Amino acid sequence: MLGWEFPPHISGGLGTACEGLTRGLAASGVDVLFIVPRLGGDERASHMTLVGADAGVPEPEVIAVPSALLPYETPAQYEARMASAAPPRRKPKKAKSGAAPPLTGRYGARLMDEVARYADSVAEIAESERVDIVHGHDWMTYPAATRVARAAGVPLVVHVHSLEHDRAGPRANPAIVEIEQSGFDAADAIVCVSRYTANEVARRYRVDETKLRVVHNAGPENVEHPPRGPRRIKEPVVLFLGRVTYQKGPEAFLEAAARVVRVEPEVKFVVAGSGDLLSLLIERAARLKLARHVHFTGFLRGDDVDKAYAAADVYVLPSVSEPFGITPLEAAARDVPVIVSRQSGVVEVLRGALVVDSWDVEDLANKILALIRRPALRQELIGRGRQDARELTWERQGAVLRGVYEGLLQ
Repeated sequence: MLGWEFPPHISGGLGTACEGLTRGLAASGVDVLFIVPRLGGDERASHMTLVGADAGVPEPEVIAVPSALLPYETPAQYEARMASAAPPRRKPKKAKSGAAPPLTGRYGARLMDEVARYADSVAEIAESERVDIVHGHDWMTYPAATRVARAAGVPLVVHVHSLEHDRAGPRANPAIVEIEQSGFDAADAIVCVSRYTANEVARRYRVDETKLRVVHNAGPENVEHPPRGPRRIKEPVVLFLGRVTYQKGPEAFLEAAARVVRVEPEVKFVVAGSGDLLSLLIERAARLKLARHVHFTGFLRGDDVDKAYAAADVYVLPSVSEPFGITPLEAAARDVPVIVSRQSGVVEVLRGALVVDSWDVEDLANKILALIRRPALRQELIGRGRQDARELTWERQGAVLRGVYEGLLQ
């Protein structure tokens, strides 16, 4: 299995989904060798098979391939970051006996070069491994996954957590779209995180629709609900937590906030996350005279995420195109009523949520006001959402994914 991040080092829902799926697979008796670009050293992956160590990392459960790649990064952002980075000064380490040759840490100047280099690195590691299935998560892994599966003569699964069209909309990068298409051509099965995403794959790409499989993501398990103490913020709080990018619809969130505060000026709005639209969103909030009403936290991790949910009275994710959307399930599991866009895969499993079209700012504002003003509606959504989140577990979804594997192997 090839991926790009693993908790606690995440930049979005991809790493969370990979951890959940691998735990679900482990519960179904599947041994997973997971390869990521880098390790932070504090990943908790004891549910995966120990397969050796990359140079300088003692016995990880996840193999690290040194890489400069970051999930969700565009080619332009990658090139700008690499141009400002100091060149590596480390001397190459000697290979341990029997270990895959270590990488020097030299990176290409362009993102596509890095993708190709990653494929070379993974191929070296895979030469010493025997596997039954190769499974790649999102486009940057597809070239590596295709190469390894062909060399090993085993089935290839490619996983669609999001498409370039979801992330970039009309500014989709043709080179990335081409890599996605090549991955779909090579795959024996294309796993999509929702029926919504499967339909988008079939609509936008040349695919054999018999390859498409739907394996929904799941939410957090065993979430504790401590009694709420005195609130630091007495006013109602509406939360947006996610990447501040075109895909997630933060602009619609801000426009709805402007409409809400005209009617209920005491309501507070929180934008928790980072992304390429963050500075523009802050400027837009100033122009809308929302400085007293909107708080920008930046990217949150760990306990800070829990605190954000605990302080929220409403959670909103008005995505333009959301293949799934794990954060609405996280909110529902923590007894926060949810408003999510109709252009989201999570609505297929989170029935206890209010739904809006991503472009209908007026409807979004009205539904926020309804949840603030109508306690009975809030309690109804809290109960239904909690039940939905409890029913959808990673163990169950891991068993569904194992079923996809077994079908290919038969």
